[in-house]
Amino acid sequence: MALPPYSRRSPSTRSGLVGEGWLAEKVVCDLRVVTCLAYDHAVFYELPVRPSPNLPNMAAVYLYPSLGLFEGTPVSVGRGTDKPFQLIGFPGCTVGGHTFTPRSMPGAKEPPYLGQACQGLDLSDYGGFFTRMEPRVALHWLIGMYQAYPKDKGAFFKPFFDKLAGTTQLREQISQGMDEEHIRASWKPALDGFRKVRVKYLLYDDVH
Repeated sequence: MALPPYSRRSPSTRSGLVGEGWLAEKVVCDLRVVTCLAYDHAVFYELPVRPSPNLPNMAAVYLYPSLGLFEGTPVSVGRGTDKPFQLIGFPGCTVGGHTFTPRSMPGAKEPPYLGQACQGLDLSDYGGFFTRMEPRVALHWLIGMYQAYPKDKGAFFKPFFDKLAGTTQLREQISQGMDEEHIRASWKPALDGFRKVRVKYLLYDDVH
């Protein structure tokens, strides 16, 4: 079977990584982007192989952008359970009524709170909902867990959180009590700028 034709534009302009000069020392790699046949963004694609032992299904995959941020906090994301990246909680959590106890298992030999009962939320149904909409980072769970954390709020965010978020801004905004709506509004100028840049690199006509 022949490969589908790739973009008519030159390879160096089909990737923002190359076209925008983001590689170190402005290196230009020999890049060829191959498009998919008969694809548009209304087509749902289910991964045939789990990308990680801790991403066992599409619900976890779609929740990952939101729940991955918890890896920089004391909140468990369900590693060591049958629903990794579909649960959030910690011992003594007062948010939600779901209980889970992390155990040692492949991909999570020593998960956070090993053998300890955690209280929190089962978000697996929300993962299914995200598959039917544009994926987005949901902040209300993060804000809610921060507000419910019973110990020193200064200990909620670990240094790794800023690395996951990309800057210190999100941590500072949540610590200052900003709600999700205002945090999202602060992203708008950068997102608008990104949308203008990405037009040069879109592969499919159904997205603008």
